[in-house]
Amino acid sequence: MRRLLGLFLIGLLSFFIATATSAQNNSQNNAQNFVPPTQLHLTYPPLEHTTTSDRLFFIGTAPKQGNVSINDQVISRSAAGHFAPSLPLQIGDNIFKIKYTSDRNGDRQINVKVARTSRITQPPKEIGFIKSSLFPTADIARQPNERICFDAIATPSAKLVVRVGDREVPLLPRRRNIQLPPNSSVLTGNNAATDESPTGYFRGCTNFENSGQLGQPEYEMRLGDRVIKEKAKGTVEILSSKYIQVAEIIAIAADARTGASTDFSRLTPLPQGTKALITGKQGDWLRLDYGGWVRKSMTKIEEMETYTHSTVRSIKTKRIVDKDNVWTEVIIPLEVPVPISIIQGDRTIALTLYNITAQTDTISIAPTSIINTLEWVQSEPDKITYTISLKPKQQWGYKVRYQGTNLILSLKHPPILSASNQESPLKGAKILLDAGHGGKEDLGSRSPTGYPEKDVALKISQLLQAELQNRGAKVVMTRTDDVDLDLAARVAKITQEEPTLSISLHYNALPDDGDAINTSGVSAFWYNSQAQDFAKFINTYISQKLTRNDYGVYWNNLALVRPTNTPSVLLELGFMINPVEFEWIIDPQQQNLLAKTLADGITEWIVNVAN
Repeated sequence: MRRLLGLFLIGLLSFFIATATSAQNNSQNNAQNFVPPTQLHLTYPPLEHTTTSDRLFFIGTAPKQGNVSINDQVISRSAAGHFAPSLPLQIGDNIFKIKYTSDRNGDRQINVKVARTSRITQPPKEIGFIKSSLFPTADIARQPNERICFDAIATPSAKLVVRVGDREVPLLPRRRNIQLPPNSSVLTGNNAATDESPTGYFRGCTNFENSGQLGQPEYEMRLGDRVIKEKAKGTVEILSSKYIQVAEIIAIAADARTGASTDFSRLTPLPQGTKALITGKQGDWLRLDYGGWVRKSMTKIEEMETYTHSTVRSIKTKRIVDKDNVWTEVIIPLEVPVPISIIQGDRTIALTLYNITAQTDTISIAPTSIINTLEWVQSEPDKITYTISLKPKQQWGYKVRYQGTNLILSLKHPPILSASNQESPLKGAKILLDAGHGGKEDLGSRSPTGYPEKDVALKISQLLQAELQNRGAKVVMTRTDDVDLDLAARVAKITQEEPTLSISLHYNALPDDGDAINTSGVSAFWYNSQAQDFAKFINTYISQKLTRNDYGVYWNNLALVRPTNTPSVLLELGFMINPVEFEWIIDPQQQNLLAKTLADGITEWIVNVAN
C-alpha cells in the first residue's frame, strides 16, 4: 500500500507497465545506471484505470528516433524521448492507443482503457434507493432537541418519508448541490466549487425531545401504486440528560477532529488523561463537549453524576534540560484534566482550556525562561485562553502533557551552537533527514522511465547528510537503505530524537487532472508555525540559487510535518513526472549541487536567520 505524503502524489501508485525488459526495470539501481529504453514504455496510467477527472496525463518514454502517437495524433517529446501529455476524458470508457513508430526499431503499441466516473452518486436506474445513501450509515447518538437531518438518494420522481421512532419526517428534493473540489485542487489551479442540480437527492430534518433508543430509521418511497421500504444501516439514539457519560483519553495523544471520520480536519491532539463529556456518537467516534471528535478506541468511558469542570489558580514556569535540549515548562494545576487547543502565532502561543473557570491571581515566570509575558482572558464562561509571548524571534517547538491533573506545556529553547567554530557552524545542532518512501511496495512517484522517487530521495538524503556532517551537525536518518518504513515509525523517530530541525525529502507528482508537461519546480510544506519561516526561506533559497521554478510554499496537514517538538518541513525537490525536469533530477552533478545548496541554506537559516 502506497503511503501518500502529499496530495501531489494522488493516483500514482500504478503497476509498472512496459513492453520492454531493459535494465531500467531494476528500480534498485541508481538513476545514472538506467539504460535508455529500446522500446515503448508507459509508466502511468495502468492499462485499466478509473478516475473522476475530466483529463488525464500519460507518462512514458521511447527511443528518441521515431514518433509516439496517441489515437493517431503524434505527441511532443523531450530531447531524451520522454512524454507526458494531458488528454481530455468523456464520462464512461475512454480507449487510448499509444503507438511508437520507427524505421530502426519497428512499431510497438500499448492499449489503455480509462473509465471516467461522475464525482456525485447518480440515482438508481430502477425504482428504489441507493442503500449506502440512507442516513445514518452507522449508529449515532445525539443530544435532546439537537437537529438531525436524514438523507437519501432515490428515484427522482418518487415521494419519500422516513419513520424514526414514532415520528414520520417528509423528505424533500434538494434543488442544489454544491460540489467542493478536493484539497489537491489548490495545487493544480482548479480550486472552484461547482453548483450542480442533482436529481434524486432528498433531505428532511427534525429534532427529538426525549431520550431513548429510536432504532433504525425506515425510509419509504411511493411512486404511483408502488411502495418500497428500506431501513438505514445505523440506529438513532437520543442521549439522556440524567445519565452523563464521560470519555477519558487513554492514548498518549488522541487525534481530535472536526467531524466523525478521518475525512475531517484535525484539531489539537488531546493529551492522555483528558476528560470530557460525551455529547454525541457516530460509529466508532465520540463527540466531546468542547466540540472535537475522537475515536472511541482511544478513550475509556464512564458514567458520572456531574460533568467535568475545573478551576485554575496560580501558574508557574521553570527551566529544565532534557534530551540535549533546554525547555521552559509552564505548569498549570487543575482539578481535572480538561480538553485543550493550541494556536501558534509568529512569536506567541495561545493555549485554550475548556470546561474551566479562572481564579488566577498569581503567575510566576522564571527569569531563565524564554517567556516574555503570559496573559489570560476568560473569553467564555467555561473557556480560558492563555497567550504566551516569547523572547526568541523563532519558535523551536513545544510539547504538552498531563502529569496527574497538572497540565505541563514545554517550550523549546533555541539550539546552543559553537559560534566560534567557523569550520563547523552547525556544531550543537541535530538535524533529522527523512528519505521519502522506500521498500518494494512504497515506490513514491515515478518518472517517464519508471525510475522511482524512493531511490532518488535516498540518494539526495545521503548526499545532504555528508554535507551537514561536514558543517558539524549531528545527522539522524530515518532510513539509510531501501526499506519499507511506515509513517508512524518516521513520526516516532522525530518525536524521540527532538531534533533542531526535521526535513522530509521528496520528489513530486500531480493528481490525474494536473499538467505534467508544464508543471515543474521546488516546493515546501509546513503545518506548525515554528516551521513556516524555514519552509519559506529554504524554498526561496533553493529556487534562486539553482534557478529552479518556485512551485510554492503550502500549509498542509501531512504526518511528517505535524510533530510539534521541532520545526518540521517536507520538501518536494522537483517533479518526477515532468519529462525535462526529470533529467535534472537524475543528473549526478546536479544532485551534488542540490545537496550542497540545501546544506548552505540550512546553515544560513539556523546560524544567521533564526538566531
